[in-house]
Amino acid sequence: MQRDTNHKGETLVEVNNLVKYFPVRAGLLQRVVNHVKAVDDVSFFVRKGETLGLVGESGCGKTTVGRTMLRLIEPTSGSVTFGGKDVFSLPPRDLKIVRRDMQIIFQDPYASLDPRVPIGESVMEGLHIHRIGTPKERIEIMLETLKKVGLEDYHARRYPHEFSGGQRQRIGIARALALRPSFIVCDEPVSALDVSIQSQVLNILKDLQGEFGLTYLFIAHNLSVVEHVSDRVAVMYLGKMVELTTREELFRNPLHPYTQALMSAIPVPNPRLKRNRVILKGDVPSPLNPPKGCRFHPRCPAAVAKCSQEEPRFKELSADHWVACWVAEGNV
Repeated sequence: MQRDTNHKGETLVEVNNLVKYFPVRAGLLQRVVNHVKAVDDVSFFVRKGETLGLVGESGCGKTTVGRTMLRLIEPTSGSVTFGGKDVFSLPPRDLKIVRRDMQIIFQDPYASLDPRVPIGESVMEGLHIHRIGTPKERIEIMLETLKKVGLEDYHARRYPHEFSGGQRQRIGIARALALRPSFIVCDEPVSALDVSIQSQVLNILKDLQGEFGLTYLFIAHNLSVVEHVSDRVAVMYLGKMVELTTREELFRNPLHPYTQALMSAIPVPNPRLKRNRVILKGDVPSPLNPPKGCRFHPRCPAAVAKCSQEEPRFKELSADHWVACWVAEGNV
């Protein structure tokens, strides 16, 4: 992805040609017979202090992108540059230092906390690993961080099962925040929460971003949530990036037919108004054997012959508006 240096804001994270294939094994000798193409040649960048929303259907590779960027999952190929350092080529000692600046909030607040450990200890775990401060200073940092997310001192002695889902997600935010990182991957942080709690957690994230100058990669499948928190939005389909632009431009003028279909599914709060729904036919193809050409063409209402034969390039069709679509490219 060729980045325009005229774009406003310094780039903090740059992802180039990221690929992650998972091997499929079969037979008595467990030989590799195929690969799940979870992420296939994805490129984008995140500017310092912004929130980049990453959306798409379940199984499109959003979470794999986030985890591979942090090397929680080892990549197949590609590169991730964070603060000028190639994350994939760092030796373990240097990677540990960089990880202090790159944290993640996991999707499931129930599974991401150790049920046998008080939440104060969970929040302090990163401080222990990175040997930050004295034991007394670590406790002070932990208590201060809990207050930042709306919890009290006495909560530190309680166990995860004593908290609601919204409170557990606040604990997950506190655990990521304790090391004072500059970049946080938010992996669907509100999808498991009630709607009434979602807004509280989103407001906490926005307040913390303003206070600490955080940069977010916000992974979600709810476009209404993404519109609320994101500065720019990237859309993925079946392991590929199909569109990337500013929030305002995406919701005003979506160019890719898949993005247009997603937009048409957003509920309208006024019962008298109705959207023109774009109903996609068929099912999402298997990432084991993705279709030739554009991966969306079997379901695309605007597909032409070229779409099934040649894969479109991820191309900047207008200022800061990237699209991978032959039809959109021909209409611009």
